[in-house]
Amino acid sequence: MKSSKTILLKEFIKTKNALLILENGNIYWGYGIGNKGRAIGELCFNTSMTGYQEIITDPSYADQIITFTFPHIGNTGTNKIDNESISPVAKGIILKADITNPSNFRSDLSLNNWLMKNNIVGIQGIDTRSITSLIRDKGYINGMIVNEPITDNKIQKLIIELKGWHGLKGKDLASKVSCKKPYKWNNKSYFNKNYFQIKTEKRQKSQKKHIILIDFGVKQNILRMLADRNFNITVVPLKTTYEDILKIKPDGIFLSNGPGDPMATSKITNDLLQKLFKTNIPIYGICLGHQLIALALGAKTEKMQTGHRGANQPIQSNKTNKVEITSQNHGFVVKRSSMPKNIIETYSSLFDGVVEGLKVRNKPIYSVQYHPEASPGPHDTYNFFDDFYDEVNKVKP
Repeated sequence: MKSSKTILLKEFIKTKNALLILENGNIYWGYGIGNKGRAIGELCFNTSMTGYQEIITDPSYADQIITFTFPHIGNTGTNKIDNESISPVAKGIILKADITNPSNFRSDLSLNNWLMKNNIVGIQGIDTRSITSLIRDKGYINGMIVNEPITDNKIQKLIIELKGWHGLKGKDLASKVSCKKPYKWNNKSYFNKNYFQIKTEKRQKSQKKHIILIDFGVKQNILRMLADRNFNITVVPLKTTYEDILKIKPDGIFLSNGPGDPMATSKITNDLLQKLFKTNIPIYGICLGHQLIALALGAKTEKMQTGHRGANQPIQSNKTNKVEITSQNHGFVVKRSSMPKNIIETYSSLFDGVVEGLKVRNKPIYSVQYHPEASPGPHDTYNFFDDFYDEVNKVKP
């Protein structure tokens, strides 16, 4: 009986055709999914139980490999509606359980076929709990998924290649994912109709305000949230000039989420934002947009040990003490000790106490670290967009 089990185990190991290599030398064997080839990225973990398609298509995951802590990934398939960007930029995904056949009326394509269509490398059959524990205890770590024929000699060469990859720190990735030219957006939300019905009827009667969204890697649900509030929306590239923005005569300016090291991107955006701060145009920001506002005001950012990535992140208002559950995806944070006196901290994390929101004294400038558009995630913080609407409509035409 013992020898029979040993033989079965050996045969099982032989069937594994892909591996995950970590920069510390750890190797995990599994089964390749998605695109053939290999992918290097910074490993992170996401604790959401829904919305894997939205997560993978979030541009903020550029140069990252996503470890899903929830085991049932792929069971609802994929569809054209739930994408958060046209072209996903995540480097790869790591799953515990095998992808099953999709069982959902909205599914157009299985997750595996969708991954292949979008050139995303993946691996399944991995002990994701051990990966998550490693990141939680030791901090962020770089890794490589190999979904191609491999030999022992090749593994050693790949380990050397992986150790030569420098990670996200110091990288401006927002410039890579930002749109190349301005465009208009008018698509509204597919769902949440009851939430918006009463407010929308009132807003449809108001004058339609023109806002600019500066694209650092925007999630499409942010654009939908703004369209729901009856804005005329122009999306512009990251490197749009101050003069070009003023030519459009915006009633409000929105700074999107995005990937990479905010300190690196701020070298491009600081001059623009500092000029915009001198106007009376309302400016709101989310995630990277929040960090870039803080940097332009003189604060600093720092890389977190593990980051916040999930749809169950509690925050607390520093004004009302109200607790809200948020969706989050960030690996950098504003350093509280570096914030100048003209910045007021509005929200803080109940997980680790980091800065989750800010406002500027005597200026219509607000930002949040979390994702109020929550795709996927709870709807506790939709009011951030309502507040932006109210702020923009205070300004006389």
